[in-house]
Amino acid sequence: MRTTKTLSITLPPEMLSRAEAIARRENRTMSELVREALRTYERQTWWDEMRAYGRAKAARVGVNTPEDVVRVIHEHRQEQRLRHRKRPRK
Repeated sequence: MRTTKTLSITLPPEMLSRAEAIARRENRTMSELVREALRTYERQTWWDEMRAYGRAKAARVGVNTPEDVVRVIHEHRQEQRLRHRKRPRK
């Protein structure tokens, strides 16, 4: 049983020429080039989604600027130090 499927796609001639040139330059087949492009697209899409998620979460807690990030980190560290000091020693 085959572990791959054949796919037929259409590309504008100039895009096909660029893809063929990249494949030649990198000593890859067109299939390898397309697989790598898909992996790169998936990775980029995942990062885009994570950034959007992070921005939404940050906005909900009032973190909108780099200065806000520094402030929140500073506040968190202060809280951690206070908690550490309040713990009874054994």
